[in-house]
Amino acid sequence: MIKRTKKEILKLARKEKVKFIKLWFTDILGFLKSFAITINELERALEDGMGFDGSSIEGFARIDESDMIARPDTNTFAILPWGTHDGVRVARMFCDVFTPEGRPFEGDPRYILKRNLEVLKTMGFAFYVGPELEYFYFQNSNNTEVLDKGGYFDLTPRDVASDLRKETVLALEKMGIDVEYSHHEVAPSQHEIDLRFTDALSMADNVMTYRLVVKEVALKNGVYATFMPKPMSDTNGSGMHTHQSFFRTTGAKKGRNAFFDKKDKYHLSKIAKYYIAGLLKHVSEITLVTNQWINSYKRLVPGFEAPVYISWARRNRSDLVRIPEYKKGKEDATRMELRNPDPACNPYLAFSAMLAVGLEGIRKKYKLPEPVEENVYNMTAEERKRRKIDSLPPNLFTAIGLAEKSSLLRECMGEHLFNSLIKNKKIEWNSYRAQVTDYELKKYLPIL
Repeated sequence: MIKRTKKEILKLARKEKVKFIKLWFTDILGFLKSFAITINELERALEDGMGFDGSSIEGFARIDESDMIARPDTNTFAILPWGTHDGVRVARMFCDVFTPEGRPFEGDPRYILKRNLEVLKTMGFAFYVGPELEYFYFQNSNNTEVLDKGGYFDLTPRDVASDLRKETVLALEKMGIDVEYSHHEVAPSQHEIDLRFTDALSMADNVMTYRLVVKEVALKNGVYATFMPKPMSDTNGSGMHTHQSFFRTTGAKKGRNAFFDKKDKYHLSKIAKYYIAGLLKHVSEITLVTNQWINSYKRLVPGFEAPVYISWARRNRSDLVRIPEYKKGKEDATRMELRNPDPACNPYLAFSAMLAVGLEGIRKKYKLPEPVEENVYNMTAEERKRRKIDSLPPNLFTAIGLAEKSSLLRECMGEHLFNSLIKNKKIEWNSYRAQVTDYELKKYLPIL
């Protein structure tokens, strides 16, 4: 993230002939919201923020307290690589949402993440994440007709998805977002572009931008991109494997990876082990946040490369938490990878929830169980029970119940956002369970 002052933003915007600035923020579900101002309003926006009606935004204010203020974050200014006409350019800035009284709004997901990061900062650490977002390309948004029949790391024809990925990577880099690599994923027409590891707030902003850029590039080329976790029943769904680590911000070891310990047989520090143990113990309580949709749980089933059982390992990709193997001289790369989140989550809330339960493990010094290097899918139910390997929630209803009872998640999210999220998800579940599906019609109508 490039640090810029208000004066530098104004100068840069005029130099780059920016005419419009889109002010971005998200609702509680992670949907990107936006309104545009002209360059003539930018100075006022930077000084005082811009007012908007929050009553129509999911999880924001009630109708009788609807006024909100969006204040642009000067460090998030970037020119959009599309929509330029007659030399007129459009930029975007992420905003923090405030009440008219000047207080941070408790329903703003970006504020929730910043507040949780402040807790970590007082402990002398910074939270770094590296999510791997998978997605599908389809011919249109009405069906799941694929563009290719490729598999993992396959080189698909140049005129199909490989060119779409290339264009997307170039657009992201133009916006200052670093990309590590891109490739075809396991399922037909499934792809992945990995963003370079960075601090959690910048990464949450980057994830929101990434999802929009992927869709914009697809639309421009006459196809449809989706981050729906499980669009096709007979193949793998899309995940957001999230790599996580702490870096020290104070003392003699400032800038060093706090998860690394060269003397440990797994090369994990005590802090890292406590953190992982916290995730394993409380992950079911936050699954509503990392996997927030009805469809999310269609992905979390055995046999489709998605984690179902709560365990950890170094090499085994069937486990919920994986520790990439240590490479000598690469201490900064030591990290843990949580594999159940999906790319349709709200990244601000997902990163907040992961951090909160990990910190609980650190505070209470949870003991990390032994790794499970065997394939957990192949174990019997009795074996998993004997080894105390629990399962993730099987559906949204169960996830809601576990989240609603979680004092950790309530504290992490704050009362306003927590209650709004639970209410929203109960409505979604009740609406879903009243539906009569094609499966039911095909199975039961002819015989009952």
